[in-house]
Amino acid sequence: MAHPHLPTTESAVVAIREIADAYAREMTVTDDIGADQTSRRTSSGLFTVLDPDGSLPHEAHAELSGSPVVSVRLFPEDDAMIVVDGVEFHDVPRDSVPAFLRSVYGGLAHVKGKFFPPGEWLIVPLPGDETYRELIVLNALTPWLVRSVRK
Repeated sequence: MAHPHLPTTESAVVAIREIADAYAREMTVTDDIGADQTSRRTSSGLFTVLDPDGSLPHEAHAELSGSPVVSVRLFPEDDAMIVVDGVEFHDVPRDSVPAFLRSVYGGLAHVKGKFFPPGEWLIVPLPGDETYRELIVLNALTPWLVRSVRK
């Protein structure tokens, strides 16, 4: 199912849950609501729940079972951090999260070794020209990452 625009953290959680169901993954979600609870609002005063604009920020952390191990932290600023078997992808737009997960679970994501820049990279292609690449820390190749290597 296409999700052209995910305006809220909650709508993104619903989209992730649909993908988890489609790929038979268990999913757990933790919600942090309020400026004093969200990770990027550490400058907020104690018991300050609303942002200066009067909105109530909502952050969610979803963990999906199986291999690869995937977690998604959705931030109120319309972006996310996705971790795939220990490889962190920062600043993924919230609207791209469903396509990112479909790429991982659908077998499009892969590992490629490069001479320059040196190292093993996890590459997650999305529809269109959007591709995410992150360096895999030395000796951090999990069994799923090894199976995903392409020459």
